Amino acid sequence: MAATVKTAGTLTKPSTANQLGRRLLRQGLHGNDVTILQGYLTIAGYPTSVDGQYGPDTAASVAAFKQAHNMTPANGVAGPAFVKALQAAISAYETDVPTGTTTINPDGTATAPANAPAAVQAAVASANQILNTSYCVGGGHGQWKSSCYDCSGSVSYVLHGAGLLSSSEDSTGFESYGSPGPGRWITIYADASHAFIVIGGRAFDTADYGGPNIPAGTGPRWRSNPLGNLADGGDYVVRHPPGM
Repeated sequence: MAATVKTAGTLTKPSTANQLGRRLLRQGLHGNDVTILQGYLTIAGYPTSVDGQYGPDTAASVAAFKQAHNMTPANGVAGPAFVKALQAAISAYETDVPTGTTTINPDGTATAPANAPAAVQAAVASANQILNTSYCVGGGHGQWKSSCYDCSGSVSYVLHGAGLLSSSEDSTGFESYGSPGPGRWITIYADASHAFIVIGGRAFDTADYGGPNIPAGTGPRWRSNPLGNLADGGDYVVRHPPGM
């Protein structure tokens, strides 16, 4: 694998390729190498919450990868052979750059590019699930399923559905979520009063910027202009899920 990994955040550091594989990873461990592992698993098509904690979900993703690649034992322990296979999968992925943009359909739903990673496909599908809801302050916090969502609640729902967030965040929390800067596939814009998410070049936003409300009403909707909401003059921090 190349010394410089051409993905986002922690994965772009020149030393990244050497950080993973220095120790055997299993449940109960934590650290930057676990974060990198989780980001790689997500890129490889096994959406995993990127939190640096090697819990049951990470172990299940490791086991699923092993089973799909006929590796034995197909358990949740990440050893040298597993790391080598995962790095090979990431190298293959990185030769496949995004070639499309998320499509907004006439009914307001969206379709992710065919070559988008599984986490991106899941994020778009999750957004579509709450497309017909309305806006309410606090909606989407405390419980995932709601009849209404606020800005950060809708972003939280989408990221949770993609396996990239374990508990909801408010807009201030998203100012420190994940890694700094725009992502390759997913980017979050957040300040103290608002947050929205861009997936595959299209915004999913509760604010009425960047495109019409389809369907009509309030609440999170897809917007054709990914940066339209920046017209509100907010002091946005730009973040992204590691590897995305």
